[in-house]
Amino acid sequence: MIAPVRTFQDRLPIDEAIPALISALQEGVSAVLVAPPGAGKTTRVPLVLLDEAWRGDGRIILLEPRRIAARAAADRMASTLGEKTGDTVGLRVRLGSKISAKTRIEVVTEGVFARMILDDPELKGVAAVLFDEFHERSMDGDLGLALALDAQSALRPDLRLLVMSATLDGARVAKLLGDAQVVESLGRSFPVDTRYSARDPRARLEDEAVQAVRRAMGEEGGSALVFLPGQAEIRRTAERLREKMSPDIDIVELHGGLDARDQDRAIRPAPQGERKVVLATSIAETSITIEGVRIVIDCGLSRVPAFEPSTGLTRLETVRVSRAQADQRRGRAGRTEPGICYRLWEEAATASLPAFQTPEILAADLSGLVLDLAAWGVSDPSALSFLDPPPSAAWTEAKKHLVELGALEESGRITPRGQNIRRLPLPPRLAAMMLEAARIGVARQAADIAVIVVERGLGGDGTDIVHRVDMFRRDRSRRAEDARRLAEGWAREAQALAPKEEDSEIGLGAVLARAYPDRVAQARGKQGEFRLANGRGASVEPHDALAREPYLAVAEIAGAAGSARIRLAAAISREDIEKLFADRIEAREDIVFDPQTASVRGRAARKLDALILSDAPLKSPRDESAAKILAEGVAALGVSRLPWTKPLEQWRERVGFLRRAEGETWPDLSDDALSKNASEWLAPYLTGKAALSEVSASDLDQALKALLPYDLSRRLEKEAPTHFTAPTGSSLAVDYSGTEPMISVRVQELFGLDAHPSLAGGKVPLVLELLSPAHRPVQVTRDLPGFWRGSWAGVRADMRGRYPRHPWPEDPRIAEATRRAKPRGT
Repeated sequence: MIAPVRTFQDRLPIDEAIPALISALQEGVSAVLVAPPGAGKTTRVPLVLLDEAWRGDGRIILLEPRRIAARAAADRMASTLGEKTGDTVGLRVRLGSKISAKTRIEVVTEGVFARMILDDPELKGVAAVLFDEFHERSMDGDLGLALALDAQSALRPDLRLLVMSATLDGARVAKLLGDAQVVESLGRSFPVDTRYSARDPRARLEDEAVQAVRRAMGEEGGSALVFLPGQAEIRRTAERLREKMSPDIDIVELHGGLDARDQDRAIRPAPQGERKVVLATSIAETSITIEGVRIVIDCGLSRVPAFEPSTGLTRLETVRVSRAQADQRRGRAGRTEPGICYRLWEEAATASLPAFQTPEILAADLSGLVLDLAAWGVSDPSALSFLDPPPSAAWTEAKKHLVELGALEESGRITPRGQNIRRLPLPPRLAAMMLEAARIGVARQAADIAVIVVERGLGGDGTDIVHRVDMFRRDRSRRAEDARRLAEGWAREAQALAPKEEDSEIGLGAVLARAYPDRVAQARGKQGEFRLANGRGASVEPHDALAREPYLAVAEIAGAAGSARIRLAAAISREDIEKLFADRIEAREDIVFDPQTASVRGRAARKLDALILSDAPLKSPRDESAAKILAEGVAALGVSRLPWTKPLEQWRERVGFLRRAEGETWPDLSDDALSKNASEWLAPYLTGKAALSEVSASDLDQALKALLPYDLSRRLEKEAPTHFTAPTGSSLAVDYSGTEPMISVRVQELFGLDAHPSLAGGKVPLVLELLSPAHRPVQVTRDLPGFWRGSWAGVRADMRGRYPRHPWPEDPRIAEATRRAKPRGT
């Protein structure tokens, strides 16, 4: 006999799909529920499943991606039952839990559930696990589902698994769950009208947001929810709105950096007769209903972490939302009544948005995932069922980092230290920092740093973590008090796992550097610019106090390479760096070429990865390695800087001519070839020298001529002589600097010559520039006999008129060559 479905006073769109869902979970152990925003799946489904026979006395675990959604869902379900949170419906989150012996529905965050199942793979006493808003695709959610599927197949065949979402590829998830049944709820609470208004790309985002809010609040009634990418944009928008909006419109913020009291204030409806504007990050996309909101203004941007395996660096990046996210945001306007969604982009641009947001597992640091799976006994992610397998590059980088931390063996097996790191509910870097801090007696300082890193907004939003820690310790808010208790617990746990061995007084920067050794940064260039140990550059605002520090330990970076901004850091002293990383600092003597002085310089340097901690000059070396560096350095400046003589330049030009004429038998002595091979041909002749100024013309002459074998040297003198001997006996230098060899000669000196002179074994004619007695050009020829037979008659007539005292025979082929004019009287 099937038990009757529990009934409720208020009707929700999801109610129509409940019978099909109940049937799916009675017939099988897994199901997928797809329901649009506002359908009520989050708070209705767990209560309905309480009455199912298969539950027995087991608990139902409802997973939420975010604490605010978890708290809101728990409170709403408890209210529906007429109870308080902690009775039938309980809450389990990082900064506070409400659980009792009566609890049968536990609303937990995905990160908490991942730890629950890792500590208890059988999930004793759990009848069902419900993955709500699975479309957000957090890494904890993907891990939790993969582990739950593994437990279901090997340990708990009776465990029910239900994946729920508003925007999800249900068929793909159903296949992952073993072809589970897909149940769809088509109803939406209320219609939402969508209006588009493209932003001006030249304007600041907050100015555009303020303009859109003022327009929407003037055109429509009700309260508004405005989606912005991050806390900074929210703060600046709030400041502007409070200046421009009517005082009866309440401007409130909603993001993960607020305590529960302020978050609850944002969710509560505005007082009767008043309106409010809620400025929120993507935290408000799902699972929560903000009473009275019927206007949504979506800027179309979201801030997400992006991991670079090549550097091991995670940075925050502002990206366009997906179509699924845009639909989720739009749905917030129709939760309680018909609404309006203003999208700050052109309607046509919606089609170009990605269908879904990138799953975190494809874009994040996988260190925590790799360590958790190692604790599960898995070193190859393909052994588990992931909707999207972890990328191999990020997996390899994470494993490498964990091996460096001592958390994993090379084989991927978890070590005792790795088990201790895992026992702390922190990312591996911070957990390792906590253990080391406990060993030297500064566990509480490390815990304060860790809680500020993982809990956004604690201690303000300044860059300096020292200031943030001080503000956090002074903060008397409920959230800060909860966070301090959490930090105290981490410190105690770390001290139990790594008892104190010594006392050390080190600054917070030194503590932070233990978590992020690759992000120790050194000032460079302009004020505020830094180089990280991993080789990347990043900066802080020039007016920031940290901009004047010589060294920083960096915890958080935002923006792409080339424009990365340091968001959270602490100053660290050179002494602390030397002490912390003594085993990693490399002392080396470098020989470098100084282009300013064109000389070799020796430097004694101490380096931490890409950072040069110290650099001092050494006596200039003069050995073979220095000669090679000198040769390459000079070549980089240009081989023209070498001490060329005119004879050596002509020698190179002669070789170049024969290479053009006869091919690669002759060496390539062009500037490019000589520059590329300077370490081979020039360096052997520079041993004992340390500067270009010490290189003589004789050194260069010997080095170059060594490139030409003896047989080619002999041919060079014969086939490309330095001079041409005219019939008069004059020795004329051959010019090889052009594309063709040439001489300039007075035409009378060639009388009697009936064959044209040639080079390269007769293959190339010598270009003759024929001159008048006054050394002015008369003709250029490559065929002297042809000239005598042809053009000479005209030249002779002209020359006789200009130079009557010189002989100008009719047939110069049989005339005697001369340098002189005719004697007087002849």
